[in-house]
Amino acid sequence: MQTIYPFSAIVGQQRMKRALILNAVDTRVGGVLIRGERGTAKSTAARALSALLPMVKIVKDCRFGCDPENVNSWCTECKERAAISKELPFIVKPTPFVNLPVSATEDRVVGTLDIEQAIQKGERHFEPGVLANANRGLLYIDEVNLLDDHVVDLLLDSAASGMNIVEREGISFSHPARFILVGTMNPEEGELRPQLLDRFAFAVDITGIRDARERVEIMERNLAFDADPQEFRASFLENEKDLSERIENARKIVGEVTHTKRDLLSIAALTSSLNVDGHRADLVILRAARAQAAYEGRTKITDHDIALAAELALPHRIKRGPFYQAEVTAEQLQERIENLVGQSVEEQGMQGEQSENSSDDAQEKKSHF
Repeated sequence: MQTIYPFSAIVGQQRMKRALILNAVDTRVGGVLIRGERGTAKSTAARALSALLPMVKIVKDCRFGCDPENVNSWCTECKERAAISKELPFIVKPTPFVNLPVSATEDRVVGTLDIEQAIQKGERHFEPGVLANANRGLLYIDEVNLLDDHVVDLLLDSAASGMNIVEREGISFSHPARFILVGTMNPEEGELRPQLLDRFAFAVDITGIRDARERVEIMERNLAFDADPQEFRASFLENEKDLSERIENARKIVGEVTHTKRDLLSIAALTSSLNVDGHRADLVILRAARAQAAYEGRTKITDHDIALAAELALPHRIKRGPFYQAEVTAEQLQERIENLVGQSVEEQGMQGEQSENSSDDAQEKKSHF
């Protein structure tokens, strides 16, 4: 079995690692696109994350890895089995890692229904595709910009809805398809269409590290890994365990993380001030801020959580404004959020005063009659 390079051994690239971790905490965030030059640990990070993820429970003998504790998301086969036998046994297995080839076709991705068998024998036969294999795991696409646009659309639709529904000639089959979507690309080989780019929750642009000491550390760690992969991984085992447990604990509480009306106002004011098209960014920032809070063991989000989420969700969506084609930092965004919310509070206060003055004037006029 191939030894995976430890996630915690990757030097630098903090944004990329945070984007991956937040998607691991809550798969509903919507995936991450990592753009950068060759040799910047893009694929290494994706594989390392999958090895870091906690073990998952799946229904025994289920071809789609259904969650035994989430009945509503079961595949058609598990629902039919449960109708006969009320309780379905389960097993525990490692989180799956699925690598999608660039040459993948639609049928290879979504799966196929055997129409001939259905017509001749009256039996429904479904051959699972990549989405079935990736359910509750990590789906990795290298050079996503070279993949057929229609296939990318299908992947993004499934990642957003959490279900894969295949319909052919009046016959339908559905199964859960909730996974962490990680796409990587080198911009020098062509860009993604803007419509597809917007569908990725996060987009992270990474470059080679310029600090000489960190570059030396990268070389030393890679040489040590090449010399003895198992020994090298063992040296980072404690870090990996801590990170894995932290993700697992965050998954348990992310559904309990709360937000206030002010938090929603902060997000809306930020995206509006930056002229962000549509409302997808607002929802992504909210989900990611909740994941960030859960990762830090909290059940309430803060302005800093929102800023960290916006740092990942906004750069590829900003078309105009002061941050266009610029590096946006969490500190800049947090300062901007505080200023915008402060202005909003002042405006509300002024409106309240105007309303009170209008009311007083009306009362005064009324007293003259």
